[in-house]
Amino acid sequence: MNEQIRIPQVRVIGADGAQLGVMQTEQALTLAREAELDLVEVAPTERPPVCRIMDFGKFKYQQNKRLHKNHAHQTKIKEIRLRPKTDAHDLLTKTNHAREFLAEKNKVVISVVFKGREIAHMEEGRKVVEKMIKSLEDVGKLDGNPSTMGKRIICTMSPK
Repeated sequence: MNEQIRIPQVRVIGADGAQLGVMQTEQALTLAREAELDLVEVAPTERPPVCRIMDFGKFKYQQNKRLHKNHAHQTKIKEIRLRPKTDAHDLLTKTNHAREFLAEKNKVVISVVFKGREIAHMEEGRKVVEKMIKSLEDVGKLDGNPSTMGKRIICTMSPK
């Protein structure tokens, strides 16, 4: 860029994208300075090398911005814990939280935890999980059927 270009002749492209032709490097630098821009070598392997008159700082900023735009979202796993006797309003609140997590492209693990003698009534826990799954079907998809692991019923939902 600018004085670092050591080749005596270069092909120049103007700030508006127009071809200005082959000229001496000093003449191209003068044109760039008059426009208060930089002379940047864009194709050094060509003969003569191709240089462009541009704002190099702005170019680097836009390149960096484009790089960050393509950065993928890191999926996190969020857990919603329920009990077999979770009330309807509490279930609605937990469903809304799960809906927000799925909208943010995070996975949601729905788990029903049994304590003490509640383990004897596994069907109550299954009903709670089924209600959650039904209410979240529009924003997420079920990864696998609910499974029992010890004193828990667990299932995972991914965003659509």
